[in-house]
Amino acid sequence: MSIEFDPKGKFFTDIITKEAVSALVQTTTHLLRGHIHVRQDARLKDELDLEEPFLAVTDAKILAADGQTVLYDTGFVAVQRSQIIWVIAERDLTQKSETE
Repeated sequence: MSIEFDPKGKFFTDIITKEAVSALVQTTTHLLRGHIHVRQDARLKDELDLEEPFLAVTDAKILAADGQTVLYDTGFVAVQRSQIIWVIAERDLTQKSETE
């Protein structure tokens, strides 16, 4: 790791600080629950808009069609961005009752 300082004392490193955002990721075939790592001061959408072909999801659970049964549980999965249908940050979820 290298650290560089500019004349004003600001430092630059090779390390990119990111925040883990708990999210649901729906692909064309599966639903995943895990963490997407987003740069500080950036939005989840900013991470999704990157040009990289894969999105890293950590502490991932790959769920069956019922959305409850865990098919796979892994520390890391790379999801091909072209296969993503939608993404919801878990902090944005609200539970609806069956009568609504």
